[in-house]
Amino acid sequence: MTRRDSVVALSGGIGGVKLALGLQGACAPGRLTVVVNTGDDFEHLGLAISPDVDTTLYTLCGLANAQLGWGRDGETWSFMTELERLGGEAWFRLGDKDLAVHVERTRRLAAGEPLSEVVADFGRRFGLATRVLPMTDDRVRTTVETVEGTLSFQRYFVARRCEPCVTAIRYEGAERARPTPAALRALGEPDLAAVVICPSNPYLSIDPILAIPGWRSALQSSRVPVVAVSPLIGGEAVKGPTAKIMRELRLEVSPLTVARHYAGIIGGFVLDEVDAELAARLDVPVRVAPTLMRTLADKERLAREVLAFAGTLRGAR
Repeated sequence: MTRRDSVVALSGGIGGVKLALGLQGACAPGRLTVVVNTGDDFEHLGLAISPDVDTTLYTLCGLANAQLGWGRDGETWSFMTELERLGGEAWFRLGDKDLAVHVERTRRLAAGEPLSEVVADFGRRFGLATRVLPMTDDRVRTTVETVEGTLSFQRYFVARRCEPCVTAIRYEGAERARPTPAALRALGEPDLAAVVICPSNPYLSIDPILAIPGWRSALQSSRVPVVAVSPLIGGEAVKGPTAKIMRELRLEVSPLTVARHYAGIIGGFVLDEVDAELAARLDVPVRVAPTLMRTLADKERLAREVLAFAGTLRGAR
């Protein structure tokens, strides 16, 4: 495939967007569409918050806070300081620049504007050529069943720091939701060369997308290769609770489990070099490559590797 070909990527927040950033560098401007999980969206302090969408926008625009891994670079915290002084809910941190995004999104949604249009406009105002799209304009909410009871995603992930043992994960509203129309159009573009499932948490970040029937069927019938990148290296996640959740759900903490979880959707799987011996045990074509992404060069190198792999799969069809 060439830089002029278009690519669709499915991603969550911090982990998946690393590869999305690499794909942005590997594709020509405007040829990448990133479809983002919105199962962790929630309402807080009367505001509509879209954490994964915002992390993706900030990262791809070069506005992300590299130290925290979330939020805006050069952020200030006057709002949170005053909120804490007043005894308000301060467990979910909202910086001053970030707050402006939430306020404006809330206003537009209340006026009837679809989330996808709001996000697209934010991207344009940030100078972003890559299309960032929520997985749906409908309401889908991830809830986590734990030994302590049912928790909304952000209560589990942020307030409780993923501590309670997980017994099940649900995606409320997914069965009634529809994919974002612009995302489906991206899947139908004649120059589409690949669909990439980024190395996000399969259960918290990718499954909310796949739980929407229209998304699952669109990927199953894709005319181009769908390639997933393992979020595990040597039996552990680089970041986040993927391995912890797998153990609690009594799943083998292995890239094999992840690849099989995507069975019927993917046509190829990318393994880290550490796990190369697992390749022979998979039922789909495998590319072994270094998948740890510390630098921008790492991200772009892996992105080119993934796209080259997709190109070989496409040629074999």
